[in-house]
Amino acid sequence: MDLEQCRIPVQQFTDVDKNKFLQEIYPLRKPVVLKGLDLGVCKTRWTVDYLSKIGGDHEVKIHVSEMPQMDFIKKNFIYRTLPFNKFVHRAAENKHNEYFISEDEKYYLRSLGEDPRKDIADIGNQFPRLAADIQIPQFFDKDQFFSSVFRISSPGLQLWTHYDVMDNLLIQVSGKKRVVLYSPRDAPYLYLAGDKSEVLDVDNPDLDKYPLFSQARRYECLLEAGDVLFIPALWFHNTVAEEFGVGVNVFWKHLPSECYDKTDTYGNKDPTAASRAVQILDRALKTLEELPEEYKDFYARKMVLRIQTKAYSSKLE
Repeated sequence: MDLEQCRIPVQQFTDVDKNKFLQEIYPLRKPVVLKGLDLGVCKTRWTVDYLSKIGGDHEVKIHVSEMPQMDFIKKNFIYRTLPFNKFVHRAAENKHNEYFISEDEKYYLRSLGEDPRKDIADIGNQFPRLAADIQIPQFFDKDQFFSSVFRISSPGLQLWTHYDVMDNLLIQVSGKKRVVLYSPRDAPYLYLAGDKSEVLDVDNPDLDKYPLFSQARRYECLLEAGDVLFIPALWFHNTVAEEFGVGVNVFWKHLPSECYDKTDTYGNKDPTAASRAVQILDRALKTLEELPEEYKDFYARKMVLRIQTKAYSSKLE
């Protein structure tokens, strides 16, 4: 089956300040590309040699995959550790003389806190000299800040489709990156496993296995060096590094702090009320197992209708 999917270009804005962002863009809760923002000297400085020199030889934990499409559900990658300067040079290569799996392997760095179980990623703490080069757009209050994640991707690397529970600015400092996004309202078509979609190849999906995927509306943009993509919380996104790329993701809290799981250091645990609701639903489904199949099916359908009537919004696209 060929994929026939509604494709929508992500809207672009130029020279946006905080006032315009908060008044005209943010309330719409849709992704937008922001161009012409002052990001500091990082755009011209962050070459492979500069990053290697400033980052030095401290060791970083990285993803290594033989396949360009990384799959976090099936874990088709391994974790390895390399000195940062060696990692940067390897990540910029198309073929490697030194490698873990194969000469074509792909690399991906997502910076972590000092203790990932307790500490959030913050470029100011993990890479302070590089943090001095970048000016992060201040489109949120300081007490809303959650994390700033430094990322480096090999050319051709594709990351799995997933959502985050916090708002996000994806700052593309160098290289080109294609981003495909899906609305939270299209979750029924994405075959979810937790916060991730089982559909790994969004360009050539197996429609025999995932027939509903073609109904998902596909928003798409190509980020160039210096572009910033606003990704609202709950929007699914899939990225492909068209070139060796360096970027920073900045996450901030859209909801009051007490709504979030205090043990979450990645920004991907569902709000506590949502987690409790899922637990209650799981208990209800287990209770339905006490009924014969015909009755279980009937009352499950009634539950779905009740959820749709009580919780679905008619105001959201």
